[in-house]
Amino acid sequence: MPTPRISVAMSVYNGERFLAEAIESILTQSFADFEFLILDDGSRDSSRTIIERYAAQDSRIRPIIRENRGLIASLNQLIDEARAPVIARMDADDISLPQRFARQIAFLDAHPDYGVIGAWAEDIDERGHLIAHASPQYPTTHAAFLAAIHADQQLLCHPAVMMRRDMVIKAGGYHAAFRHCEDLDLWLRLASRTHICSLPEPLLRYRRYADQVSKRHGVDQQIGAAVARIAYRERAAGRSDPTALWDELPSIDAMDDLFGREGIAREIRSMIAIALLYSRDGLRGSGFDMLLCHLRDGGTHRNMWRTVARLIYFGAPLRAIRLAGRLLSTRPAADTSQTTAA
Repeated sequence: MPTPRISVAMSVYNGERFLAEAIESILTQSFADFEFLILDDGSRDSSRTIIERYAAQDSRIRPIIRENRGLIASLNQLIDEARAPVIARMDADDISLPQRFARQIAFLDAHPDYGVIGAWAEDIDERGHLIAHASPQYPTTHAAFLAAIHADQQLLCHPAVMMRRDMVIKAGGYHAAFRHCEDLDLWLRLASRTHICSLPEPLLRYRRYADQVSKRHGVDQQIGAAVARIAYRERAAGRSDPTALWDELPSIDAMDDLFGREGIAREIRSMIAIALLYSRDGLRGSGFDMLLCHLRDGGTHRNMWRTVARLIYFGAPLRAIRLAGRLLSTRPAADTSQTTAA
């Protein structure tokens, strides 16, 4: 068979609810020269049946059915099995707009120095209705992408990405340790190898609902994101990055030894605490202990008293009292230094 221009990579785990709509949004693309790899990662619902039904109707679909191994293993397998030089990511609960592939492949053809091209997205709810709020506008030049890294801003919409396969393989694919933020770690590693940006138009409808991964694993996601950003900064400074050798993230307390210098664990806790200040699930869950550790280490008090009020609103008054007590008993490092100087 002729080599397709694009390999579409979709991993599915118990995705029956939105799967048919996601598949149909790919099959109706205006650019049709693609193979569609759909990997069922040991689903226990009717996902396999849905995949096989569509595969029987369209020869571009290549179903891969196996036991559950997790998303990162699935994404790396899809990259290995792809036949095209370009891979388009897609999730089983989103919708690609009909012109997505045509716009992105045209950009890559015209810009050989770019290895990854994303796109803006529109947020939709469970029923497919547009959510009326400002969606993230991802960086539209490589310079803006690098600036967004240093500002800790959002970089790419993962299911809207198209990327050159050889570039991803040379970078080592998705790393096993970064569950729930495997994409961020990959973008940060690719940023030193190729140019990256997003097209300034919405080419994907990104579905938001209560049971998605980012809702269920918010704290773990923030921990991984903080470590990935620390690793990026260590590489940029010419220092050692141990993360590529990890199968899972070690404890935060071990980070100073693993990175070979003091202050890494404290910086990670600070990044997590700031990221979780507005997270109901994070503050009601394990993220609250991260917040207390951040304050214990002399971290900033900025917006913390508002977080006390927010905890009361979230229905966690005892945690509000604990946070207020910690604020009253600690001072941020900057305040301490000023007192010492005086």
